Amino acid sequence: MTTFEDVRRLDAADPLAGFRERFSIPDGVIYLDGNSLGALPKATSGRVEAVVQREWGEDLIRAWNTHDWISAPRRLGDKVARLIGAAPDEVIAGESTSVNIFKALCAALQLAPERSVILSETGNFPTDAYMMEGLAALSGGRIRQVLVERDEIDAALTDDVAALLLTHTHYKSGRLHDMKAVTARAQALGIPVIWDLSHSAGAMPVALNDCKADFAVGCGYKYLNGGPGAPAFLFVAKRHQDQVFPVLSGWLGHARPFDFDDRYEPAAGIDRFQCGTPAILGMAALECGLDIMLEADMQAIRAKSQALGDLFINLVEDRLDGFELRSPRDASERGSQVSFAHEHGYAIMQALIERGVIGDFRAPDILRFGFTPLYVSHQDVWTAVGILADVMQSGVWQEPRFNIRSAVT
Repeated sequence: MTTFEDVRRLDAADPLAGFRERFSIPDGVIYLDGNSLGALPKATSGRVEAVVQREWGEDLIRAWNTHDWISAPRRLGDKVARLIGAAPDEVIAGESTSVNIFKALCAALQLAPERSVILSETGNFPTDAYMMEGLAALSGGRIRQVLVERDEIDAALTDDVAALLLTHTHYKSGRLHDMKAVTARAQALGIPVIWDLSHSAGAMPVALNDCKADFAVGCGYKYLNGGPGAPAFLFVAKRHQDQVFPVLSGWLGHARPFDFDDRYEPAAGIDRFQCGTPAILGMAALECGLDIMLEADMQAIRAKSQALGDLFINLVEDRLDGFELRSPRDASERGSQVSFAHEHGYAIMQALIERGVIGDFRAPDILRFGFTPLYVSHQDVWTAVGILADVMQSGVWQEPRFNIRSAVT
């Protein structure tokens, strides 16, 4: 049985403990939702203010050159690459995860134009499936979207599949795919794989090139702490880059964007996957989050996230009834989150949030708790479970106000 003294000893020995002071965590809040929106790095406010007041306010349009705004997508892409096991010239930052999924799907289809199926699993994050559905509709019937259960993926890898799109860490359960094994099985059949790293990048070591990955996407506002709506990223393996004509052929993907040619000529390499003008304020905020992540040891991050998740599971199961674990019990099969199911999950989560323990809810019955090792402590986990136990014992969650659904859950 874990004791409070055990928890204090774990925190005292935590090599990442110093990073907590780099984030703005409100007093009285235990933040267990960094898997949905990362906490604010303290450096971000000053950096964004400098971009607004000095770079934009004083240098105006000259800042594209004097402050090198134009290189932000590549510069940030190179920083993301270091976190996901990619080469510096294989990642571009910009747009949203949804847009980058569309780019990657279109690129994969060009690698095997005779094939017509784009494949994913049921229960994947909705935007992945929705972008597939939209692309299939746009094709006028030439492309078909197919969704299968997780244990049916191997059987569905047939010679008409043009691309397999999977989320590495499942957004709801936290269950991991074996990236290396899945990629190898698909590629043996000539099928490129697109990995959605939205719940993996910054939470654990990722080794795209070691796994010989084809494409990957991910967002900047979860474990990368880039702020709400932060720019996303797109990875394209170098071997594929010049084989693809970008379907979203925006002007910054042109070989010479400031020649203003009437016809599109794609830039060499990863630059051709740029599209619209980069969101400089969002890039500035994201870079602050990335710089903190690059200071931390990713192996230590992974070890601590596993320990926090294990502690949370053990404490909940020791102290509470009526909660069903929906994440893998084995930490090696789980991302940096833990999900429990409860029939009154939404109301319970709202009561928890009012008490300062911020997680989130995923329909129909999942209470989801994220463990961001840079600013969540073992004592936070201990205290959070104690508050959850009090919420359940007091029955406060049954109050009508906690059962009124908000627009964002």
